[in-house]
Amino acid sequence: MKIIRNLIRILVGIVFIFSSIVKGVDPLGTVYRMDDYFTAFSMPFFMQFSLFFAILLCALEFILGISLLFNLCIRKTSWLLLPMMIFFTVLTFFDAVYSPVPDCGCFGDAIKLTNLQTFLKNLVLMALVIAIFMWRKKYRSLLPQWGDVALLILAVCSFTWMSVYAYRHLPLIDFMSWKVGNRINEKSKQPVIFYVTYKNKSTGEEKEFISPNYPWNDSVWLSQWIFKSQRVVDPNADQSVALRIEDAQGSDYTPAVIDNPDFQFILVAYDLENTDIEGFRRILPFAKKATADGYSLVCLTNTIPPDIKKFRMANGAAFDFYNSDDVVLKTMVRSNPGLILIRDGVVLAKWPFRDFPSYESVRKEFLNR
Repeated sequence: MKIIRNLIRILVGIVFIFSSIVKGVDPLGTVYRMDDYFTAFSMPFFMQFSLFFAILLCALEFILGISLLFNLCIRKTSWLLLPMMIFFTVLTFFDAVYSPVPDCGCFGDAIKLTNLQTFLKNLVLMALVIAIFMWRKKYRSLLPQWGDVALLILAVCSFTWMSVYAYRHLPLIDFMSWKVGNRINEKSKQPVIFYVTYKNKSTGEEKEFISPNYPWNDSVWLSQWIFKSQRVVDPNADQSVALRIEDAQGSDYTPAVIDNPDFQFILVAYDLENTDIEGFRRILPFAKKATADGYSLVCLTNTIPPDIKKFRMANGAAFDFYNSDDVVLKTMVRSNPGLILIRDGVVLAKWPFRDFPSYESVRKEFLNR
């Protein structure tokens, strides 16, 4: 029984630590998920506290995971663990039934689960957490109580520092499709697969073949089998880029930007009203030098054209602005504004506004290759 108790404790601890880390390295992603919930439940007032709640929740999840994994203060932490698990099990039940948000983000963007899968996962965890709570007095730490507390304080401080750093710069681990090194305009060369199903006239047996790997030229076989159905599997279907870039008239400029064979700078400012103005203005001399050297730099935003015009005039932005969906823009770079460098559809580098480089350093590192 002791082995089972420890296996359950370690398993739940690992799940909590993994869940907290994949969210903690990208706190803005967690903020966006919380904003979805506050919007769905008509609580927009709380959106101003989303960052605080995101870091607090992830830190709490991390410290509970550390406590379980290393058998620290389990008697006390189990009183936090159980109500927290109850809350999220109930919440994900409503997600599974009513789908107020498309993705709860329990594992950040590292692992995508449907709302039903998330609820079933929480049901399993709930059973394990109840067991831990019932056995809480049987767990014994190898350290004195002050040692347990000191390790937990160190853990939560380190985790909080990591999350704050990631918020002020970029995610320490990028799980997004626009991470450095990814090809975002990939057109897979894998062939489309056609499956055909034939039915035996006598027995009713059905067989599925990959076309043309079936006896289509066997007249005897064809006399005994009749075609029933066909299905198509396109291995390239899920590789399409969700990004669509439009000008003020709605014309599609996506290929011109992401398929540019030369170096292409993309300034992402999904919301010009709330973008960091000082950060935005730091890119203006960069843009001037880049365009003077013949490189394209465009700004993508979700702001309406009249407001774009006012913003450009107020800040002296001479480069082109285009519209894109704000959800997609938030996945491109976790900064408002943020700068991306691509070439022929491959992401070469990303910078948040706090770390905007000089044009000379970018030219030396990337453009002179």
